Amino acid sequence: MGRAFEFRKARKMKRWAAMSKAFTRIGKDIVMAVKEGGPDPDANSKLRAVIQNAKAVNMPKDNIERAIKRATDKNQGDYKEVLFEGYAPHGIAILIETATDNNTRTVANIRSYFNKCNGSLGTSGSVEFMFDHTCNFTINGEGIDPEELELELIDFGAEEVFVDEDGIHIYAPFENFGSIQKELESREIEIISSGFERIPQVTKELSEEEVADVEKLLEKIEEDDDVQNVFHSMQE
Repeated sequence: MGRAFEFRKARKMKRWAAMSKAFTRIGKDIVMAVKEGGPDPDANSKLRAVIQNAKAVNMPKDNIERAIKRATDKNQGDYKEVLFEGYAPHGIAILIETATDNNTRTVANIRSYFNKCNGSLGTSGSVEFMFDHTCNFTINGEGIDPEELELELIDFGAEEVFVDEDGIHIYAPFENFGSIQKELESREIEIISSGFERIPQVTKELSEEEVADVEKLLEKIEEDDDVQNVFHSMQE
């Protein structure tokens, strides 16, 4: 199994995927998707993907419909996606994806977390190159041969296909998301969820005490309402 498989296995254990946080993240994703491509999922592939993700975490249908309706309100502000880069203690690289309606607040908060936990907020490009920006799909594997599917999806950019109890997982470079989504939909394959992840090219093993230092910073960052995702180079 490749790096995507190991990465997914580790992240499945993460506590930040608590439902309340997932609902908040997806609510923002819906707003951004609607603002970008309109409220009709049939005509907006990005919104279709977000709705699939909402269903995958059991977000109630009413919540999804309310979020779409709210996003179409002209008084609803838009969220700006901002990427933060830095180092936790012990040389662990951190990438933070945020969606914010007040960048000044977000910058101040993120900087304060690094300062309080002996980390350092970096400049743009300082650690992003250490991570591979990937897209991923989880599909219903019923009646599908994963090895055959992998061979067929190579032409669309798929690099790794594997199976677990949740279904068949497909990983590819970030820029191949649209072509793979289109191909899966054209074959009427059920997409359970999809998304984007930043997989560290190299991970670093830490002692128990050092892990605790890094976890302290990660917890503060993950609790922030503006934060959508956190990626790091610590071995898990």
